[in-house]
Amino acid sequence: MHKERINTRLENWDYSSEGFYFLTLTCKNKEHFFGKIENKTMNLSDIGSIAFQFWMEIPNHFSHVRLDELVIMPDHIHGILIVGPCNVVRPRHGVASQGMTKKIRILNQFSKPVKNSVSVIINQYKSSVKRWCNKNGFKDFEWQVRFAKIGVSAVKINFTIFLSFIFSML
Repeated sequence: MHKERINTRLENWDYSSEGFYFLTLTCKNKEHFFGKIENKTMNLSDIGSIAFQFWMEIPNHFSHVRLDELVIMPDHIHGILIVGPCNVVRPRHGVASQGMTKKIRILNQFSKPVKNSVSVIINQYKSSVKRWCNKNGFKDFEWQVRFAKIGVSAVKINFTIFLSFIFSML
């Protein structure tokens, strides 16, 4: 691994396993390809609109994936993918939150693509956006090579606490 790169992957984590995955995908050199913020409103460019549209189509190509929040900024995207059924426990007044169940398997040790994994999903998404850009006169558009991810594998999770944690990081 390159000296300056930080490995964002959890060692021995199976990224095709059930869970919530908070992802950040960035444009190369943090260029503002997705649009502009004007008057506190994000106005999507053509590339930003396609990035949004293609993100919304992910479940059409990966039936085991659901989408949650998506935020598009001028130079990056934050999104939550829900892989697998993921039973979600919604908070109830006066009831203690239930913990998460962690599931670790040793897979993908040599970076071979694992069918239906988060990496395969995101690589296909990024490729689709780039292919559209190439066909439509935006050949300068490029993604940052890697993407940041925070995986939360959950059989039972307090959804409000989870989203509060994620949005505190934005």
